[in-house]
Amino acid sequence: MDDMREVQIGSNLIYEGKILDFYCDTVQLPNGRSATRELVRHNGAVAVVPLLDDGRVIVEDQYRYPHDGVIVEIPAGKLDGPDEDPEAAARRELKEETGYTCDELIPMGPFYPTAAYSSETIWLYLAKGLKAGAQKLDDGEFLTVRAMPLEELVRDILAGKVPDGKTQAAIMRVWAMEKGI
Repeated sequence: MDDMREVQIGSNLIYEGKILDFYCDTVQLPNGRSATRELVRHNGAVAVVPLLDDGRVIVEDQYRYPHDGVIVEIPAGKLDGPDEDPEAAARRELKEETGYTCDELIPMGPFYPTAAYSSETIWLYLAKGLKAGAQKLDDGEFLTVRAMPLEELVRDILAGKVPDGKTQAAIMRVWAMEKGI
């Protein structure tokens, strides 16, 4: 890996936002030349596949402004800070968005939604032993929660009906885990 590593030799903050910071960095390439890298720095996020005992998944229908449409997603949200424990954030987001709590939260590893230009890491989890409760949505958060059979969700992903990357990755991992693959 060392023969492929790019080393930062300069960094310029272009924009500092509430959840994203934009940088233009200068890096030294493995061949000794320099290049620029535009990137987005992000604290990270979590996403949870809430799997009911009957094999259905709790999903959300949520309007997404950049795509001007409602898309199917699993519960997810950003870390409140760079030091927040992802498991605690996953439990928080599950409760806030769906009302559910879980007995078991199984880590499924990281997902890099845009590795070429963003530092964002989404930590994926499988939640089991679900117990229903009341949602605690953030101000400005509007979504509909429903249960959908895992197999149907997999078919919809494969048919191109679920364009959200974190949802695709997490659901396919859960499907493989449930099939013993």
